[in-house]
Amino acid sequence: MNSRSLLRSPVARRLLRPVADLIDQRVERQVRSAVREGVREAVREATTHRLTSELLLGSHGRGLSRVVAEGPLKRLHAEVAALAGDRDAAVRNVATAYRLLVALESLGVGRIAGGTMNICGKLGTIPLLDPPNDEILEIGTLYGMFSTGLVRMMERDGRSPSLTIVDPFAGVQLQPGTNPRPDPTGTPVDEHAVRTNLALAGPAGTAARIRRGFSEDPETREAVSDRAYGVIVVDGDHSAKGVRQDLQWAEEIAAPGAVVVLDDYGDPSWPGIKEALDDHLKDATRLTYLGKAAHSAYLRAA
Repeated sequence: MNSRSLLRSPVARRLLRPVADLIDQRVERQVRSAVREGVREAVREATTHRLTSELLLGSHGRGLSRVVAEGPLKRLHAEVAALAGDRDAAVRNVATAYRLLVALESLGVGRIAGGTMNICGKLGTIPLLDPPNDEILEIGTLYGMFSTGLVRMMERDGRSPSLTIVDPFAGVQLQPGTNPRPDPTGTPVDEHAVRTNLALAGPAGTAARIRRGFSEDPETREAVSDRAYGVIVVDGDHSAKGVRQDLQWAEEIAAPGAVVVLDDYGDPSWPGIKEALDDHLKDATRLTYLGKAAHSAYLRAA
């Protein structure tokens, strides 16, 4: 009998089975150990990436996360594309706006008010709607960081924006029906913070015109109603009465073809905004409703 036949015999298999089992056990332990170490390393790496992402994009320091989810992003792409009529441009501008948002909140003081999709929607959509001139009025600015971003987005589109801001600069964010409290960032809401942020936009930012006061004050209106605006962002008093007043003022100062943006439209936290616009559009008005994207309504002035 040759050696191969001997190893295949029933007796040999019975004698060698314990040795084979021992070898199998040792191999299995080594494999399990390697797998466990690989899993531990993957977990360590994922944890490191998560912590890094959380420091950059998480809610710490601004009170609101800038992490993006696939569903809301796809929905925003579709909404901006419907407004602009160009999906490729919508996707490009939303991506550019997101990078700009993260950069501004990293370099500036304070934060941009609003959710990530809301901010990226406004920054991405306004240039695509081709305003008739480069005069911009923002009613309610918080830290001026959104205006800073809008200046940069307009410049990316080959425009030469001229910015006017109206805000009471009360030290905290004011809204009827809410209790004033310090901002999550810890930065006071004042003109100095706004100027600091506007400087990030370069010459157009530093040249911005700032008027301290409430938008319904006659003196405030008179001071900044010296021109027709191609873009008007309404983001001040969120009550139905306050929004109606701002929309009526926008009727007076909007250039023909101007883009009027009403922030937080359809947000259940601020029902007065939708109520005010719906009522306003029932009256004789220069404004035509174009659509909405991420809780902002877009209108065009006749």
